[in-house]
Amino acid sequence: MPTLLAPAKINLTLEVLSRRADGYHNVRSVMVPVALYDRIELRPSEIANFETSDPALARDNLIERALAAAGVRAPYAIALQKEIPVGGGLGGGSSDAAAVLRAAMSGTLGAHDEPNWLEVARRLGSDVPFFLAGTGALVEGTGERITPLGTLPDWWVIVARPHAAVATDDAYRRLDRQRAASGAPPARPRSSSVSLAAVDALQRREFRALAGLLVNDFHDIVLEAYPAVARADEALRAAGAAHALLSGSGSCLFALFETEDEARACRARLDGGAFEQTFIVALHNDAAWR
Repeated sequence: MPTLLAPAKINLTLEVLSRRADGYHNVRSVMVPVALYDRIELRPSEIANFETSDPALARDNLIERALAAAGVRAPYAIALQKEIPVGGGLGGGSSDAAAVLRAAMSGTLGAHDEPNWLEVARRLGSDVPFFLAGTGALVEGTGERITPLGTLPDWWVIVARPHAAVATDDAYRRLDRQRAASGAPPARPRSSSVSLAAVDALQRREFRALAGLLVNDFHDIVLEAYPAVARADEALRAAGAAHALLSGSGSCLFALFETEDEARACRARLDGGAFEQTFIVALHNDAAWR
């Protein structure tokens, strides 16, 4: 049984649009996977079992939930080597679930039910449908509308985890509160969307154009509320990372570079005290899109 690689993701854009009646928000985001991976080993076993390098994930984990949701009938012993920081806006748990769903869809995990895979992914989490695409995508709605963007450029990122955690619910509450106070309209026309412009720049491999379009509606709000995240952002910029941004609702930040050498030179200048972890990784290209 091959080891499943579950990549992290970053949000090159994240527009938070209208708040729906059910409490969820519509979003528009350009998301790309990066070569920072959780590793999942699945072995046929008489008794289902789950082991992980992070004990906090031992209960109610998305891998076991994905196996059950896919209708996989055989029991498996699961070993998860966790590399993607938990709760950092990098989508690690969602990617783990999607890796299992993709394995089930391919027949690697043996007999299974024939569910509506997109619906299964949506029930598991709002980012799970994105990871089924295996490449960058324009993500809309509450995460269920996915437009894959094909092969990604050979660009690099520094992914940085500050000494802080940000709860997604808290980030949304702060954003809603700010908008209510300012009276700013939450919706923006799709025709003039920065995310659509970013799609065009990414597919044309126009690094400078894309770098000028990076945006995240949570960025300023989270930096104001979490001094450790603000310090990490300042440290990245002081080291020469002109294109630094929060991923998702945080707490992780990323800085985008056109080459690996530029990324490594920037990390060499970083104030390491501002971060719990840093990674230098390329954008992830799935074999199906090469």
